[in-house]
Amino acid sequence: MSDAAVSRLRKPSWKDPRLLLGLLLVLLSTAGTISLVASLDRGIEVYVARKGIPAGDHLVAADFERSTMRLGGAETQYLRADQPFPEGMIATAFVGKGQLVPTSSIAAARTLTSKPVAVPVEGVLPEQLQEGAAADLWVAAPDERNGFKEPHLLVRAGDVVKVVQNQQTFGANASQVVIVLIPDGQLSQVLAAQANKSRISLVWNPAGHAS
Repeated sequence: MSDAAVSRLRKPSWKDPRLLLGLLLVLLSTAGTISLVASLDRGIEVYVARKGIPAGDHLVAADFERSTMRLGGAETQYLRADQPFPEGMIATAFVGKGQLVPTSSIAAARTLTSKPVAVPVEGVLPEQLQEGAAADLWVAAPDERNGFKEPHLLVRAGDVVKVVQNQQTFGANASQVVIVLIPDGQLSQVLAAQANKSRISLVWNPAGHAS
């Protein structure tokens, strides 16, 4: 047998560069896999609402609890608890109890373009018209015959902040005060309608947004 054949059949030595390189590649591949699995399994701390947060409410740290969750690539879409709690922020959309807080649903108070207005409403409201729902505001101005003109749509899909039931009235004659966020551009019209004793009606808008 030739020397070349003997060399090919000889067991590889631990000092063989090819063997060391192979072991190094295996170790690097294993470490990379472990790191990837660990990163996928690692969650981040986020804020979860302890109660329903109506649109227009100031964000208070006591209204939230911390929870660790895996959000994949959506970490930037929610309010994170591993960062300082944002001061001077207001909810611009309803956040339900137990829900994460989308960063798109909060804003600095100074940037708000809507204001909460108390709207007295007579009669029974539809059950869907609750805190967090959207309501269209219709107005019927008084006429010369002590009646009302044909109603027209004044505000579309205003966020309902709160419904306050008058405890002294029930049934068809029940009265409520509904707090609704009114855009600044329509605020004067709503206040004028209240001042001239127009009849104001709120209609649930299932779309949940202005269109």
